[in-house]
Amino acid sequence: MNKTKQTFVFGFALFAGFFGAGNLILPPLLGFNSGPDWWLVTLGFIISATIIPLLALFGHAKLQGTMIEFGNKVSPIFSLIFCLCIYIIIIALPCPRTAAVTHEMAIAPFFNTSPLLTSIIYFSLAFLFVVNRNNALEILGKYLTPIIVLILFAIIIVGVFCDVAPMRGSNFESPMVSGLLEGYQTYDAIAGLVTGGIVIISINNSTGNMSFIDKKIMIAKSGFIAMAGLFIIYTGLIALGAFYNSEFPSDISRAELLSGLATKTLGNFGGAFLGVLVGLACFTTAVAIIMSTADFFKALFKESQRAYIITTIVCCVTGIFIGQFQVSYIITIALPSLMLIYPLCIVLILLNVIQEKYASKLVFRWVAFITFLFSLPDFLQFVMPPEQLEPVTSYILFAKQNLGWVLPALTTFIVVSVFLKLKSREAKF
Repeated sequence: MNKTKQTFVFGFALFAGFFGAGNLILPPLLGFNSGPDWWLVTLGFIISATIIPLLALFGHAKLQGTMIEFGNKVSPIFSLIFCLCIYIIIIALPCPRTAAVTHEMAIAPFFNTSPLLTSIIYFSLAFLFVVNRNNALEILGKYLTPIIVLILFAIIIVGVFCDVAPMRGSNFESPMVSGLLEGYQTYDAIAGLVTGGIVIISINNSTGNMSFIDKKIMIAKSGFIAMAGLFIIYTGLIALGAFYNSEFPSDISRAELLSGLATKTLGNFGGAFLGVLVGLACFTTAVAIIMSTADFFKALFKESQRAYIITTIVCCVTGIFIGQFQVSYIITIALPSLMLIYPLCIVLILLNVIQEKYASKLVFRWVAFITFLFSLPDFLQFVMPPEQLEPVTSYILFAKQNLGWVLPALTTFIVVSVFLKLKSREAKF
């Protein structure tokens, strides 16, 4: 297989890895609430859900290791804790969310059953697949992803060229910031950290003695292909949500809106078919998340099969408990942890992408610390009354937009870099 073909193969594989069907419910409602400002929320959403994940893949191309490499310059202990937090978050939030999306899109429209029953059956089946490591879902995923993509393209193309009623106005004060923060809910930056390492292993196993530079180029190009696909789908769904925002009730849920758009553009059969396919794709995503988490803890405990089984049980029990809730509730309870962990993800990704001379251990440590420190108010706003935080947040620029960490992190990077530059000059003299 020549390099070009290999690049496209890995690009499509990366796209399938990022293409968590649960993410599809986010862009339409974002567009729905933004109306004429849909292009501004798209810009923000693309930054956090496409550009940052792409940079994570660039970081993997540079490091060619695992996720744990991203935080090693801060300290190995920090990196381990960071990775543990990432895996706890993906098991507690996006994994159960796939069950909730499946219930709302593929089960509730046809059967009057409880979401708890769906969650129990869903994660019981997931447990069997993870324990047996059956490749049936991998094969199924190869066909599911292209079919869903084709249906989405059909929905977007038909929807864009249909005559619709005038759009309602925007509900957002800062559309771009709202889009940026909603992009956190895709978990795509986290997916970039987690799946990038898996791609490195796949490339090493299939390309033989390819040089470090060639692998770096292949990973970067594959990343472009994957993110280009996500960019088109995310942008198209946000635009559709905006174009049709006057044709649905203002309190419509995310899952209902995606189903409604599919029905309006492709008819009842198209809407039902998409719902079932999304449910199946969510299941493959859940199995992949549980399996990768179980593999991580298995390696952490010296390839212990018991650790693998225990982790799988914990993941599935957590999934059953949280997966019975509505998608909107799971998205809401995810906000505190995302406000705390996502800024750290972003700065670690950016620091690992830039040149080594600008990213010393001291820079890593101070920028990570300041980012964490200034992310705390965004986290604490969900557990403390706003008036108690006001004396602090009033002095932090962009704190009201939940981006109070950005300028302090950037300032710290510049100050520490200048300090190291001056110190190196003094050493020469």
